Amino acid sequence: MIVTRGLTKRYGSVLAVDSVDLNVRPGDRYGFLGPNGSGKTTLVRMLLGLVYATSGSIEVLDQRMPRSAGEVLPQIGAMVEGPAAYPHLSGRKNLSLLDASGPGGSRRTRRDRVEEALTQVGLSGIDRRPVKAYSLGMRQRLGLAAALLRKPRLLILDEPTNGLDPKGIREIRDLLIALNQAGTTVFLSSHLLSEVEQLCTRVGIVDRGRLVLEEELATVRGATGLIELRSPDAADVASMLNGQLVTRDGENLLIRHEDPAALNAQLVAAGLRVAAITEQRRTLEQVVLEVTGAGSDRVDAADPDRAEAS
Repeated sequence: MIVTRGLTKRYGSVLAVDSVDLNVRPGDRYGFLGPNGSGKTTLVRMLLGLVYATSGSIEVLDQRMPRSAGEVLPQIGAMVEGPAAYPHLSGRKNLSLLDASGPGGSRRTRRDRVEEALTQVGLSGIDRRPVKAYSLGMRQRLGLAAALLRKPRLLILDEPTNGLDPKGIREIRDLLIALNQAGTTVFLSSHLLSEVEQLCTRVGIVDRGRLVLEEELATVRGATGLIELRSPDAADVASMLNGQLVTRDGENLLIRHEDPAALNAQLVAAGLRVAAITEQRRTLEQVVLEVTGAGSDRVDAADPDRAEAS
């Protein structure tokens, strides 16, 4: 679906994207992650032909970009750097104009396409208010509706749940999973790591313009070799597994062990009660911090005197 080779973008002396080899496969729900300023948005804009690469190659839907943009873009639904709309027009009018501007859209079925897209994103009940009166969450939903108008083969989304409340985030997650299961490949950039963990099947992580990790999410979130255990007999468990005990907090214990089932059987055989037991796995946050180092967009003073001087 998306393949880049040695993709590089320079702005003068600034290397924004550095020799990235990206591989998004058909059927992926691909989470694209990285700190602020790591090159995510620049790379996404190059995929869509909005920014030209300094060097390297891009293939989207098996076609070279931006050379084949006229053929490729009608098959892509995209929302990059926030939803775009005419603020003085209603949401329906915006979608009607967008549909009319694209190739191949039948005028007779335009209303149906607009209504279907609005229903998919939870905006079927909007009135004639102009978009400038919408909340941030409503504008975000409208941008996603615009991306869905033509039933795209590929969705490229930048922070699609920005501005939504928890219920709205879950609704959009469920929608993207359903679209993916129906055949749409999803590529999204997001800062919400917990959301990516629940939505995506693969992840790519960039740092300082370089792709530092690309892997199946299940593989990335590997086991830590520790077992989280809760037992009313915590003191006896701690005594029995003293050499394997990492920490204990009341009834909750962290045990160094590879197999939850085997540990459970061992404790039950000893007459000890087990209320809950689970294998501890790495979080996506831990993985991102590990592979991107300590970089962030904080600007701290070196010392109090310097802070005062600035």
